[in-house]
Amino acid sequence: MLSLLLVSVLAVGGLGIWLDTALHRIPALTAYTDRPAAGKGTTWLLVGSDSRQDLTPEQQAELTTGGDLGTGRTDTILLVHVPGLGSDAPTTMVSIPRDSYVDIPGYGQDKINAAFSLGGAPLLAQTVEQATGMRLDHYAEVGFDGFAVLVDAVGGVTMCPAEPISDPLAGIDLPAGCQKLDGRTALGFVRTRATPRADLDRMVNQRQFMSALVQRAASPAVLLNPLRWYPMTRAAVAAIAVDEDAHVWDLGRLAWALHGDVTTTTVPIGEYTDNGSGSVVMWDGDTASRLFEALATDTAVPQDVIDAGRQ
Repeated sequence: MLSLLLVSVLAVGGLGIWLDTALHRIPALTAYTDRPAAGKGTTWLLVGSDSRQDLTPEQQAELTTGGDLGTGRTDTILLVHVPGLGSDAPTTMVSIPRDSYVDIPGYGQDKINAAFSLGGAPLLAQTVEQATGMRLDHYAEVGFDGFAVLVDAVGGVTMCPAEPISDPLAGIDLPAGCQKLDGRTALGFVRTRATPRADLDRMVNQRQFMSALVQRAASPAVLLNPLRWYPMTRAAVAAIAVDEDAHVWDLGRLAWALHGDVTTTTVPIGEYTDNGSGSVVMWDGDTASRLFEALATDTAVPQDVIDAGRQ
């Protein structure tokens, strides 16, 4: 029995080492003048890139991505704060509207997702730090293909849209009610704007799907089945790019935090308007500042701030 336990520990340890060395790391978080000071807890920037540059024309058609190539922009921007030990605050997931009109260092004001197109992960991370006043501890990014493969690796994810969603541009025609989404339809679900509130609904869908994906990945149906957890871990390593200081145990702690009690909201919005950058989102400065201050100090976000972000 002792020998079997030792072999199991060594096997798990070996898998962990392999996963950590296999992670794709990028210089996403860089030093610069006037960078915000480190706060309490751990703050992640999670990004879904819409880049098609690694997809074949056949894959683009299958995933209904459209044909734009290049660095791409960001379809999803999530700020996740995991409180430190001893804090009573819950993990908080904040959607940042991709049309948020902010200052992009070196380029002036524009939509926040333009930062990724202009300067990749480092410029996007700096832009988010400067706009929120929060220092990022870690960064993780997943592209179209990696997202779809990861969903398929866990055997699909069940979602329950309240209303039917038909969106030829996203390649989906979903009925109302609970249903299991494969990689292709899941990608369409988190991308679609074909709902009454367009981008606002899309951000809610993205947060709900993220939580459901983590729940599925941590379920006995996946963790107790080698035919599921092994492809899942391989797919996750292949799909995700992280900052240079991130390790597989950091991702594990993030997944564990998202598996528990999570407060979800959107950066409070002041108004929607139009300017030279097109249709843009202006934050409610005072309420947004209260949100970011609470996260930086590891305190619970006030309920009125959360409610403001859900409107």
